[in-house]
Amino acid sequence: MAKYSALYSKIQKDIEDGVLKPGQRLPSEKELMEEYDLSRDTVRKSLGLLAANSYIRKIKGKGSFVLEMNRFDFPVAGLISFKEMAKRTGMNSHSTEVISLKVLKETSFPVHTIEGKEIRDMWEVIRVRSIDGRRVILDKDYFYTEVVEKLSEKICKESIYEYLETELGLKIGYAHKEIIIEKATEEDRKNLDLLDYDVVAVVNTLVYLESGKLFQFTQSRHCPDKFRFIDVARRVAP
Repeated sequence: MAKYSALYSKIQKDIEDGVLKPGQRLPSEKELMEEYDLSRDTVRKSLGLLAANSYIRKIKGKGSFVLEMNRFDFPVAGLISFKEMAKRTGMNSHSTEVISLKVLKETSFPVHTIEGKEIRDMWEVIRVRSIDGRRVILDKDYFYTEVVEKLSEKICKESIYEYLETELGLKIGYAHKEIIIEKATEEDRKNLDLLDYDVVAVVNTLVYLESGKLFQFTQSRHCPDKFRFIDVARRVAP
């Protein structure tokens, strides 16, 4: 086994076994060189591979830090609520805090027409999702009031989709999603525990009923180290 692979495997195992904890600083390059009798290039190659595989994060001037390995998958192609995701992944400690709930008379979203009637009013729901005591998702949802006439803080804290489907009998059909990385805003820093990250993973979604009516805009802003987004791709013969 190559020397850099041996060091990589040793640190990888220590992280996966919990010997090295999330947020813990690794020994410096010089310390690793001396402890394992390796060259600087070999140590850097090992650390670079660990960073590439999301085991550590290298911060210029500060060192290398162990990343949280407990991540939760959000399917790109699917529509799933936070409550459903928590149940599916077996999360024991999670909570939702409603930051804001109000009706907006003027929004930056386009005017929508439902059955020939122009709809401008929208519910704005801003929620913070916490996992194991850390605030990791900032959800900003907007619903046309013509479709969703009533919302309460209790509904928003539990599950809006559960309310829409079981109480209102709405049939949620499909969505268009965009996933981007953005620089963290002051709002992100206020509501999320970003640690020393200065970016967030953002999912912008337009959600439609089975009838094809657009009824929701949503933006989820995620701590970048905590979540990954997955999809299944199939090759189509040319």
